[in-house]
Amino acid sequence: MTTKDIIKITINLVVIYLAGGLLIAFVYAKTSPIMFIKAKEEKEAALKTMMPAADKIDHLGEWSPHHKHAGYYVAKKGDEELGYIVEGFGKGYSSYINVLVSVDKNFTVQKVSVLSHAETPGLGDEIEKDYFLNRFPGKTEETLVVIKGDTADKVEAISGATISSRAVTEDGVRNGVKMLKEKLSGGGEVQQGENQHGAH
Repeated sequence: MTTKDIIKITINLVVIYLAGGLLIAFVYAKTSPIMFIKAKEEKEAALKTMMPAADKIDHLGEWSPHHKHAGYYVAKKGDEELGYIVEGFGKGYSSYINVLVSVDKNFTVQKVSVLSHAETPGLGDEIEKDYFLNRFPGKTEETLVVIKGDTADKVEAISGATISSRAVTEDGVRNGVKMLKEKLSGGGEVQQGENQHGAH
């Protein structure tokens, strides 16, 4: 193989890599906005399910649980505030668990939803099942505590998945409720669009 052949092969490879890189960049540029819009639509749909009686859900601010971007919202019917919704993250056994929590004006939990996670199939992934999520309505910051075995007022852990149960309950949900109370109780209404960072 001559030097000329090596140069020719090298040029061909460079052209192929450049063309491939440009193609990937083009595909990403086209699909990235679509993915962003889809994720935004899914988040808005999830927010509506958290407080079905509300006809309007307004963004209030941002916070950063585990250095992750999360928002909190006020749910209204007409001009009346029904309650609040907060997005949170809990550090699970094998993933960060992304949750949504709705509370009434007294910061009592109304509903909890798991948006995403990568917990162990057959164990930790039970956190997204109704039987576990139905343990949250009526709970307050003080009673959002995981207990192994039967409990009347706390949250019973999923058998074999205490870490995942605690990540949702104490890290994701309770910290979200605590942040809402600190930001919104007694301090007057937070201005819409106000940025809040680092509360945890």
